[in-house]
Amino acid sequence: MGKVIAIANQKGGVGKTTTAINLGAALAVLEYKTLIIDADPQANATSGLGQDPRNVQTSIYECIIDDIHPHNTIISTTTPNLFLIPAHIDLVGAEIEMINMQTREKMMKKVVEKITGEYDFIIIDCSPSLGLVTINALCASDSVIIPVQCEYFALEGLGKLLNTIKIVQTRLNSSLDIEGILLTMFDTRLRLAKQVVEEVRTHFQQMVFDTIINRNTKLGEAPSFGETIIMHDAKSTGAIAYLNLAREILQKNNMTRMDSSDYEIDFLNEKK
Repeated sequence: MGKVIAIANQKGGVGKTTTAINLGAALAVLEYKTLIIDADPQANATSGLGQDPRNVQTSIYECIIDDIHPHNTIISTTTPNLFLIPAHIDLVGAEIEMINMQTREKMMKKVVEKITGEYDFIIIDCSPSLGLVTINALCASDSVIIPVQCEYFALEGLGKLLNTIKIVQTRLNSSLDIEGILLTMFDTRLRLAKQVVEEVRTHFQQMVFDTIINRNTKLGEAPSFGETIIMHDAKSTGAIAYLNLAREILQKNNMTRMDSSDYEIDFLNEKK
């Protein structure tokens, strides 16, 4: 059975989609068959993997609302072993359409269960909200990664998100774990960013990934080419960071095929 991981934070601009597509790519190039589910109506993961959302015929929306089998929506990407269930703007209306459905919080889980055994990892890119579609993603997942931007304002909503996760664990998905808190958009030049890292590590301790995602030009420009950072520039700081993250997740889940020293970088001391 594959592991299902949601990437969630109700705050926008913290690196959820960047993490979803590039973590997925890192796992894929390490020969783990990986599927990304774009569960955000903005469809940034879809476009970031080279697909035009306007041309998408079947998406996660049709799987949830019309009971289309996910096999009919899965698209191959330019990264070997990496696949996509795209999103479309229609997903905006899914929350309203699910209101009167029985077990409406578990519609996505029913979709995921049909294909879990076919992949090593399924990664769900959530929208920047705590709405019904995001709740569906959490109910369908084994664990959740929480990207947190290295700025103080980004920490404000973290408590609310953790409370939502606790409610989901209590009422809807008792097996949901927190895979980890991922510090993103770290700027080595700013003392403030380092203070945020220290504060988060002090408060959340083992919940925080060792890997930190630096601000990186290549990471920012890769989506404009419809590519993951691995395919865009495999030697960039961003690519190595997401390989580090993949290694951490594999080690945590006792799935690693890699030596523990592979791809390691000291991000706090690295110079641009």
